[in-house]
Amino acid sequence: MWRRAASLSPFISSSGSLIRNHQTAYNFKIWESFTTEIPTQVKGGKGPFICFVLGGPGSGKGTQCAKIVKNYGLTHLSAGELLRREIASNSEYGTTILNTIKEGKIVPSEVTVSLIQKEMESSDSKKFLIDGFPRSEENRAAFERIMGAEPDIVLFFDCPEEEMVNRVLNRNEGRVDDNIDTVRKRLQVFKALNLPVINYYARRGKLYTINAVGTVDEIFEQVRAVFAALKLVTE
Repeated sequence: MWRRAASLSPFISSSGSLIRNHQTAYNFKIWESFTTEIPTQVKGGKGPFICFVLGGPGSGKGTQCAKIVKNYGLTHLSAGELLRREIASNSEYGTTILNTIKEGKIVPSEVTVSLIQKEMESSDSKKFLIDGFPRSEENRAAFERIMGAEPDIVLFFDCPEEEMVNRVLNRNEGRVDDNIDTVRKRLQVFKALNLPVINYYARRGKLYTINAVGTVDEIFEQVRAVFAALKLVTE
């Protein structure tokens, strides 16, 4: 089991009131108020393999992640799914997340990182796909600060806006954010906040852009080529 020396579990149980107090600004610096400790390295040496998967709503990230899991044995963590699971719990914490999503805004970075960290700590895997995160520079910085790690690679599924809108409206999954107005808001937020993240990882030499138009198999062939170049194996 992969486990960090420090945990954010107390944050999950006590963050609801903190979120409400800062919700209008959407500029959360909660982690600094909890600790000044520098995150430590994973016990036993090298940390887990981490692949971020980025792309707008309807870009096909989830479908491709399923194929990556099947072919390469990575554990798929969907930031959106973790948030929706928290919403479905009907907790006060989940209600705050739901209201944020309905407004088409980004959920506070520390909230999402804490949910991701909890899943990674409880898993026996050491290879993770983190889907739909980070979506902003604040997200990115919060992950690296709290987790004490960077992704090994970043996959960006590049898809035209109208194609993404059509896919979301046609997938009929019954999600609260799958309506035309919210989708448009989500795409506006995605475009405004995601480009700096993409540019950052491009400069770091970690970004791989995937043309997300085509059949599922055609798109996956591009992913396969990336993993083959990295010599990523399933052991």
